[in-house]
Amino acid sequence: MSKENLVLRLNRVSCKGCGICVAFCPTNVLAIVEDNKCKIVNLEACIKCGQCELRCPDYAIYLEEASGE
Repeated sequence: MSKENLVLRLNRVSCKGCGICVAFCPTNVLAIVEDNKCKIVNLEACIKCGQCELRCPDYAIYLEEASGE
């Protein structure tokens, strides 16, 4: 599967706001916002490296195959 076919997804219900994904994102795609949870703030900058998915202890953020969006 190529990176072009992947899309970044975030399950904010599962997110506990630890900030690990934000710290490891090399392109500042993510931020902890006012409700103390992660938010995708700059999706266009995502290089789909998977560092957020790899590090999230709650499996709240992940890359998945796009569904023809």
